[in-house]
Amino acid sequence: MKDNDAKVLASQNRKSDTVEFQIRIPRRGDIDWMTSSFEGMGWSKPEGHFDRYIEEQAAGLVNVFCAETREGMYVGHLKLAWNPSYSYFREHDIPEIQDLNVLPQFRRMKAGTMLVEQAERTVIAKRPKVGIGFGLYSDYGPAQRMYIRRGYVPDGQGVSYRNSKVAPGENVSMDDDLVLFLVKDLRK
Repeated sequence: MKDNDAKVLASQNRKSDTVEFQIRIPRRGDIDWMTSSFEGMGWSKPEGHFDRYIEEQAAGLVNVFCAETREGMYVGHLKLAWNPSYSYFREHDIPEIQDLNVLPQFRRMKAGTMLVEQAERTVIAKRPKVGIGFGLYSDYGPAQRMYIRRGYVPDGQGVSYRNSKVAPGENVSMDDDLVLFLVKDLRK
């Protein structure tokens, strides 16, 4: 269940059909709520996944945002990493939006867009650009389209596998670690 004292980013309320979402910052008390919501869908995150997010957030390394319904149902989340593993972003001081997840029953209702908008607003207060990456197979199709529509463009580094550039002729697996990274200039 959600923490009653969690800070609600009230300006992020949006009605979509008959469901109203809000974006807020999760607290330690939300870990079981987030974990069980994933497990209820047949998905899983590694043991301690959300615990690490809350610890990293407390240390100022990341910002985590979650979406929920007015009734307190978990909808999704994302993590904003200020010092990402991807070397191009790290070298150019570009924070990275990571781990955007929206439960299937809430997709195409703008919850993912709301989460990304909150991350962009958070970044622009400190940095002019934000980055994001996506996998290259069809499961990532909706995210690919959303990021392009939002003004993200490829970073010019080609595709990466496990955060390292893929060289011409190199064989890699078509899995979640094969990523195209994009950047958005928030000043435009």
